[in-house]
Amino acid sequence: MEEQVCAYLLSRGVEIVERNFRSKQGEIDLIGRDGDYLVFFEVKYRGSRNKGSAAEAVGYAKQRRICRVADYYRVLHRCTEDTPIRFDVVAVDGEKLTWIRNAFYYVGR
Repeated sequence: MEEQVCAYLLSRGVEIVERNFRSKQGEIDLIGRDGDYLVFFEVKYRGSRNKGSAAEAVGYAKQRRICRVADYYRVLHRCTEDTPIRFDVVAVDGEKLTWIRNAFYYVGR
């Protein structure tokens, strides 16, 4: 699934800079550049809607975890405070792919 999402994002001008970035705090599926933005992507897949939509699976706890990992990535790669960042979700429900830009805002500690 992640390969299909990467191909989709690349076709829309996103430069993928990292896949499956891991730290002690967790993992970020994809990290890319979309224009001036450093974008942290969460990819969620649901084969059916029995457990809700893919986008609904990215709740507050998951958002906090992603933000903590993003903080670590930014320190590790010496990103400045001026680097614009964004948190996007790519939700795949069955065959339908939806790219949600600014899916959530930074959730601090």
